Amino acid sequence: MSGEALAGEGSSPVSREAAKQLAAELVSAADAGVEIGVVVGGGNIVRGIAAERSGVDRVTADYMGMAATVVNGLALADALREAGRHASVMSALPGAVGVDAYDRHEADSRLRSGEIVIFVGGTGNPFFSTDTAAVLRACELGADLLLKGTQVDGVYDSDPATNPDARRFDVLTYQDVLEKRLAVMDMTAVSLAREENLPIVVFALSVPGNVARIVSGEAVGTRVKGV
Repeated sequence: MSGEALAGEGSSPVSREAAKQLAAELVSAADAGVEIGVVVGGGNIVRGIAAERSGVDRVTADYMGMAATVVNGLALADALREAGRHASVMSALPGAVGVDAYDRHEADSRLRSGEIVIFVGGTGNPFFSTDTAAVLRACELGADLLLKGTQVDGVYDSDPATNPDARRFDVLTYQDVLEKRLAVMDMTAVSLAREENLPIVVFALSVPGNVARIVSGEAVGTRVKGV
């Protein structure tokens, strides 16, 4: 999920209320017996692209964005614990305070125990997006499905905010996304998902109950898969 999902009002970059609402969504799905890992962005605090445009060195800007994800991960984990669910934060950035270093085997063990694991720090490397980090973690941990929570209810052929006639897709192939350059994820993430045949569901995270609906098998948002 993007960092914007945790954004607060006015000058507050992180909303406690937003974190609690997201925690409730995740707990509802986890209570159905689903193992859940969350990759969170940091755009509500720092967007690497925006920092670069303002004159910050690209590599430095990307590390700033990755550091911001740690703040969001801690906020979400705290809300999950308040909701009565075991949660931990694992970071790809070495030395991040208050979180554990990412280790695939340890993450897998925690997920199997029913803990919700939040992955922060992106891939730990510049030039890679949160999307790519999400696909990478999903592939490493053998996820059955990747859910991409957004502000819209799926993938459209044009921007629904500016085009009232924009058409939403129910199903797309990876090749459709790549050839049409649809704004689902960055191309690196989609290419990796295609190689590993990882299905993706793009959905509105703001609609209560959507996460639980998807993991229970309901058709929500847009599904991206192989042929």
